[in-house]
Amino acid sequence: MPGTHTSIFDRTSLLARELGAINLGQGFPDLPEPRELLEAAQRALVERSNQYPPMRGLPELRQAVCHYYAREQGLELTPEEVVVTAGATGALAAAIFALLQPGEEAIAFQPFYDAYVPLVERAGGTVRALTLSAPDWGLPLDEIEAAIGPATRMIVLNTPNNPTGRLVDRASLEALGALCERHDLLLLCDEVWEGMIYGERRHVSALSVPALRDRTVKVGSAGKIFSLTGWKVGWAVATPPLAEALARQHQYLNFTIAAPLQWAVAEGLALPSQWHAAHRDRYAAARERLVRGLTPAGYAVLPADGTWFVTIDLAASGLPADDEAVAERMVREAGVAAIPVSAFYRDDPERSYLRLCFAKEDATLDEAVERLAEFRRTALPPHRRCPA
Repeated sequence: MPGTHTSIFDRTSLLARELGAINLGQGFPDLPEPRELLEAAQRALVERSNQYPPMRGLPELRQAVCHYYAREQGLELTPEEVVVTAGATGALAAAIFALLQPGEEAIAFQPFYDAYVPLVERAGGTVRALTLSAPDWGLPLDEIEAAIGPATRMIVLNTPNNPTGRLVDRASLEALGALCERHDLLLLCDEVWEGMIYGERRHVSALSVPALRDRTVKVGSAGKIFSLTGWKVGWAVATPPLAEALARQHQYLNFTIAAPLQWAVAEGLALPSQWHAAHRDRYAAARERLVRGLTPAGYAVLPADGTWFVTIDLAASGLPADDEAVAERMVREAGVAAIPVSAFYRDDPERSYLRLCFAKEDATLDEAVERLAEFRRTALPPHRRCPA
């Protein structure tokens, strides 16, 4: 992939390790891992086959995905619509390689997950980037219609969005569905954070919108649902013709995924809704703890519906609207690593926002808040400092 480089996440984590900083940058949790999943993987390693599972995934896991989405999101799916992949990024890659031809265009919304652009370009396509605006980060529906051209084939959507944490509501999805119908477009909907939504908001899958049902590839992630990011078990869900095209690409990317982990994820998806709610509550509490500490310290935290991240508005916090410079100072002077949100842009990035990961133990978050409070006190001009 010409022109690519080591990701901001790897660079930030490397610097955090070198400096001994608290890493609130890269999105991995350090909360206790779910015992039920670990025990299921241990049993599968000893009691199940360790040879190649089917290319499209274990039948039991594909069925478990269907049952999970029926219970949690009211979707009616069949195993023929599910392809198990090497994490969500594997599903994104297979979908883009299968459905986008050289010379075709995909519309995506920045700030966006950093894999979208290089994958589209690797497929020989181009990305037309539209910008979401803070603080609500809503879909710019009028701009989407204006951006569609003769080469446009696909729209790439992420809900809940990483890095902003905002959900796309049903009304916006229905408007997007009408637009896709009118212009005969496909939707690649990255829904990996669907299991990490807090408060009263509920996830609405693109597959639940009739106009999008047969033209959407939904991407999911066991790593995000169960907070086991190193397992790299994901899936794509789409109507059988799209799933078949995607599977043909998947067989030459990874072919298949570790069988014991597939068995364990199948057991995990079958756990009752109460288990999933309790698992999610741990992260809701961590989010509340971080926000409750940052706010009295003078940081302006933007609203978010889901993910493991919160976004701070630097300008509204009295800090320079230069996220890269502030992040560099923060990790070196305060010993806390954050991700500049400008890294999630390709064109004309916003520079007033930092992303922080709250999926950490209480003591880690408390120490980070203490360091960040002191950092803001010393970083502000003397006349703007306050006791907080």
